[in-house]
Amino acid sequence: MIPGTRGLDWHNFFVANVQTGFGPFIAVYLSGETWTDRQIGIALSVGTIAGMASQLPAGALVDALANKRLAAFVACLALMASALLFAAWPVAAAVYMAEVLHGFSSTMLVAAIAAMSLALVGRAGLGERLGRNGRFAAAGSSVAAAVMGAVGTYVSERAVFVLTAALMLPALAALAAIPRGRPTTPAGRGAPRAAVREAVRVLLSWRILVFAGAVVLFHLGNAAMLPIVAGDLTKAIGTRASLVIAACIVGPQILVAAASPWVGSAADRWGRRPVLMITFLAVPVRGALLALVDNPIAIVLIQCLDGVSAAGFGVMLPLIAADFTHGTNRFNLCMGVFGLAAGFGATLSTGLAGAVADRYGHVPALFSLAAAGLLCVGLIAAALPETQSAEASVPA
Repeated sequence: MIPGTRGLDWHNFFVANVQTGFGPFIAVYLSGETWTDRQIGIALSVGTIAGMASQLPAGALVDALANKRLAAFVACLALMASALLFAAWPVAAAVYMAEVLHGFSSTMLVAAIAAMSLALVGRAGLGERLGRNGRFAAAGSSVAAAVMGAVGTYVSERAVFVLTAALMLPALAALAAIPRGRPTTPAGRGAPRAAVREAVRVLLSWRILVFAGAVVLFHLGNAAMLPIVAGDLTKAIGTRASLVIAACIVGPQILVAAASPWVGSAADRWGRRPVLMITFLAVPVRGALLALVDNPIAIVLIQCLDGVSAAGFGVMLPLIAADFTHGTNRFNLCMGVFGLAAGFGATLSTGLAGAVADRYGHVPALFSLAAAGLLCVGLIAAALPETQSAEASVPA
């Protein structure tokens, strides 16, 4: 086993624990602090905007650092500070500051984990390594959701954020067990203008633009599906909808943990395009099936397909970014472009699907989302060439 493998496994596990604390628990906590829905929405939007705005700067910063562990260490400390700000001072100024801090540090940490993975195993082993990352992150999210739900119920909502900050300590300990990996050359050495021209040339490659378009369509089709279904379920079965939605969240996470290693290995053996199309096809299939059923059990089973597409996206995004930027040391900047595309697609999804649902109902909205997912698969099939080079492939 490569030295540092276990350290990176557990770092992914505990980082996922921490990120779970910044999910729906924020809305619950702020509601208990007498924040209105509008105020909570503004606070969450601040975090979303901060995350999108930081995609390119965070990627460029991680590329510029030879020691990727340093980037992860700083991001972990910032996440801890963000959680403590939420817990200590739930007023507007502090909450907005915590959201901005969380948005930037989360983006930087995602980039750092991908960079550490690449440095640890190289391109040839990256698919399998990303599969392990996905498995441990999904397991961490599932465990944290249960533990934090119990803490929020039986202790207090504030205690969730204290626990979130405390869980960063084992994440930092796991980080210390990860070696620096293979030496890297910081991006941007030499003349600044030449470095900028090189970055622009790499990022405006038509292959990168095609895949960025596919990422937009993937999230356009995917992001709003569960919220649309949740709204319709709440109207149909009232408070019992919370249990169904909880199952719709946990089920896909279990599937992500199971499927991620397979996705990574298959991408190394079969190539990137077939695995992308298989996993991304789960989005239109899921949307069409959700539009046709209203039984809660059937909805939970269909929603598990989200685990297939989530495993595919989580593993394939950094894998393809590594293919595109091989030899350029612009890996994390490319990841930032794709992250920005994902945020743009998700923002469009919730807005457009909500508008369609309000005017025409949830069934046309879900079919519209399914159509966007189908366009994504079609774009990959028609315009994206195979990105895996011969030297990076693994024999079957």
